[in-house]
Amino acid sequence: MSRATCATIHLGALRDNFQRLRERAAGARIMAVVKADGYGHGLERVARVLGDADAFGVACIADGQRLRAAGIRQRIVVLSGIDEAADIAEMHRLHLESTIHHESQIDWLAADRDPRPLRVWLKIDSGMHRLGFPPSRVSAARTRLLALPNVDRDIGVMTHFANSDVFGDAQTLQQIACFEQVVADMPGARTLSNSAAVLGWPQARGQWVRPGGLLYGISVVAGTNGLDFGFHPVMTLSSKLVAINRIAKGEPIGYAATWTCPQDMDIGVVQIGYGDGYPRSAESGTPVLLNGRRASIVGRVSMDLITVDLREHGDARVGDPVVLWGKHLPIEEIAAHAGTIGYELTCGMTRRVRFLEDQG
Repeated sequence: MSRATCATIHLGALRDNFQRLRERAAGARIMAVVKADGYGHGLERVARVLGDADAFGVACIADGQRLRAAGIRQRIVVLSGIDEAADIAEMHRLHLESTIHHESQIDWLAADRDPRPLRVWLKIDSGMHRLGFPPSRVSAARTRLLALPNVDRDIGVMTHFANSDVFGDAQTLQQIACFEQVVADMPGARTLSNSAAVLGWPQARGQWVRPGGLLYGISVVAGTNGLDFGFHPVMTLSSKLVAINRIAKGEPIGYAATWTCPQDMDIGVVQIGYGDGYPRSAESGTPVLLNGRRASIVGRVSMDLITVDLREHGDARVGDPVVLWGKHLPIEEIAAHAGTIGYELTCGMTRRVRFLEDQG
């Protein structure tokens, strides 16, 4: 038999989240971001459900290959763009669109002899300082692109926010102002907003928004979860109790003896660990749901197992269901206990986790 650990993907919640984003976008088109295997939810699965998306945003050409092989016909934007000159032929073959963020990419396009126009998005570094042309070089880069016969005349412009999950943040205001100044006289579609910006920065909506985490019901706004904004978790991670052991007062639990029993007590063992993608950094006190009620992890997360405090669960039995995150246990809460964000947790599911689909 396979391990009990499974991730249930709630397709109805995914559809509902997309419609909620439609309402939030207030007329802007939606580029649904499905990179990192659909934030760990399954690239092809997510794309098929989001059939009303105007485009998909992916991290690399390989994602575009998978989507086209799955029959996805919408526009697909490779958000990191072409990585080498040889990529251009594959972009043409798959009808993908490329972000252009560096002079080297323009050099490769200039040397390419395929006459077919490639649709591109010019990325502006408005303050994130990761990818993109600095404001002083944007106009020259765009002029170079327009001079190339193999570049579509309809060049979009984009930027990426560094701190949009802090509403009212001064840096985001500066980035919006920088972007607007640079593109003031440029035609073409604009896209600025990631998930957090869709929630908190309506002045940055542009013609396109690029939501990622909110599609999957995950918030990165500190102290909140997706439900606070009307978005439902798309993944439930669950397992079961595989052992219940009576441990004496003063005895340590798990690797490195990081937790000691304060009294004679029952300790439950759950079949999940960092080998499944559950974070090793989750501290003692991190909640789980045992039979729908909260219990706490005690001791260190190991590769295959975690241990939980059963003092409030006298009726617990081997085989009882355990939820690690989902509708009634926000992934954002687990992430906070592990010192990370929900995105990392869903993206971290390993191949030994069974994926199930809930059509409702």
